[in-house]
Amino acid sequence: MSPEALRARLLSWYDAHARDLPWRVRPADRARGVRADPYRVWLSEVMLQQTTVPHATPYFLAFTARWPTVGDLAAAPDADVMAAWAGLGYYARARNLLACARAVARDHAGVFPDTEAGLRDLPGLGPYTAAAVAAIAFDRPANVVDGNVERVMARLFAVEAPLPDAKPELKRLAATLVRDDRPGDWAQALMDLGATVCRPKAPLCERCPVAEACAGRAAGAPESYPRRSAKAERPHRHGVAYVLTRGEQVALVRRPPKGLLGGMLALPTSDWRTARWSDAEALAHAPAAADWRGVGEVEHGFTHFTLTLRLLRAEGDAEGVIWSPRRDLAALPSVFLKAARAGLANLL
Repeated sequence: MSPEALRARLLSWYDAHARDLPWRVRPADRARGVRADPYRVWLSEVMLQQTTVPHATPYFLAFTARWPTVGDLAAAPDADVMAAWAGLGYYARARNLLACARAVARDHAGVFPDTEAGLRDLPGLGPYTAAAVAAIAFDRPANVVDGNVERVMARLFAVEAPLPDAKPELKRLAATLVRDDRPGDWAQALMDLGATVCRPKAPLCERCPVAEACAGRAAGAPESYPRRSAKAERPHRHGVAYVLTRGEQVALVRRPPKGLLGGMLALPTSDWRTARWSDAEALAHAPAAADWRGVGEVEHGFTHFTLTLRLLRAEGDAEGVIWSPRRDLAALPSVFLKAARAGLANLL
């Protein structure tokens, strides 16, 4: 099948089966000249980098209801945005989100640059996000390659090199299919194909509009692509989290602006290290002198390491903390929400 025939089939499939997403302009509307809002495209792409559409959608709707324009987001207090981001993970992205919004408002009069190169100059926009916004919002012929597109390319061309080494080749192959015609729809068609048909497990080859062109299917095992190198085992760390209550309030701290979970509200904790903390060490790092009692442990996985948090709970007072009602703890990052719920559940 020629590249033009493959493109025609996939775009025709997309016209009929495009997902209905709150940030998307449907293909029929795009054909009538309706263009996507660059702010909504950019925001959705940042949110989707490390999560799924079902998980990101309510956050997107909440953000755009509260901050409907990039100028509104640029003017928002850091703490409000970080709290609204809680649950999406990778909190450096929330800091980059604010930096980018403020750069667009300050340096570009609230208007996103309409080229891939111009978008790359904004803080926090890497090659993928700049390409996605350029293609989807401005119909620039950019090569948009996310995990879904990598999987489609690996199967279409039966790429034997394993990830991550295969990434440059997969990007090169994707570029051979980019044209000036409907680049935004093309990018989204590939994404939709990967998300709904060319799935990681149990691909629905019988529904694929380009199945007859797929070398991975012809080889008999499309689900085995992309090949993957063996994952290195993640290191494990230990820490102590302190659940200090004062009646119906829980003591929180603001984490340093740089580093993991930077700028987020959190339970007070010890450092996270490879060795377990002894009882004496754990008490020495407590945020206040109190009758601390062990109330269990929680496990949490980050991208690069796993964590065991030992939980100590006490009733008391402390200086230099932020007192929060228990009902407001849902805005905490997931690791601390998990620890707070477990610590309070053990309260007798």
